[in-house]
Amino acid sequence: MRQKMSHIPREAVCMNNFANDPRPMFVLALDQTQAMIDTVGADELTLPTPCPDYDVRTLLGHLLTVAGRINLALTGGNPLDLPTVTTGVDDVPSAWKERRTAIDGTLADDGVLGRICTLPWGTLPGAAAIGAYTGELTTHSWDLAKATGRTDLLDDSLAVYCLPLVQRAIPAEPRGGHVPFGTVVQVADNATPYAQLAAWQGRQP
Repeated sequence: MRQKMSHIPREAVCMNNFANDPRPMFVLALDQTQAMIDTVGADELTLPTPCPDYDVRTLLGHLLTVAGRINLALTGGNPLDLPTVTTGVDDVPSAWKERRTAIDGTLADDGVLGRICTLPWGTLPGAAAIGAYTGELTTHSWDLAKATGRTDLLDDSLAVYCLPLVQRAIPAEPRGGHVPFGTVVQVADNATPYAQLAAWQGRQP
C-alpha cells in the first residue's frame, strides 16, 4: 500500500528562523522530489510525461541538472554551465542524493538568502531564487507523479505554497517564444492545487 511521503520537521532543519525564510518549504520540495525519484522503476523510464519531449528518463536527467544548477546558482556560479539534461548516469537516485547533500550544505549558511544569484532566466537574491526553484521542483515532482501514476503521494501544501509564487513569476501573457510555457489551461475553480499549478504552466492536469 502506498503511503504519504514523510518529511523532516521544519524545526529540524539546521537554520535560523526568518520571517519569510523560503528554505523550509524548499527542503520539503527537495524531499518530495527525492522520494518521487526513488519510486521510479526501470520499466517506467520510457513513459511520457506532461513535459513536452520528455519521457521519464529524460525528466530524471533534467532533475539532476536542476539539482546541480541550484547549488551553482546559490554559490555564485553559472547554472548554464550544466546541460539541460544530464545523461549517462546509471544510478539516478544516488546521483541526486549526492547533489542534494551539496545543496543542504549551501542552505545551512544564512548568508545564502541575500546572496545575488544568476539564474537561467535572470538575477535574483538568494531568497527569491530559492522560491523559484521550489516551484520548479514541485512542478517536476508532479510531472513524475503524473507519468507514473503516483499523484496520491504528493504533498498538497507545496502546491498551495507554490501556486501564487508561480503566478507572479510567470504571467498569463505572453507565452511561447522566449517564454518556455504554453498557454494557461483552464481548470475548474475547485481543481486540486496540483492541477491548478500544472495548468498555469501550460500543462494538461
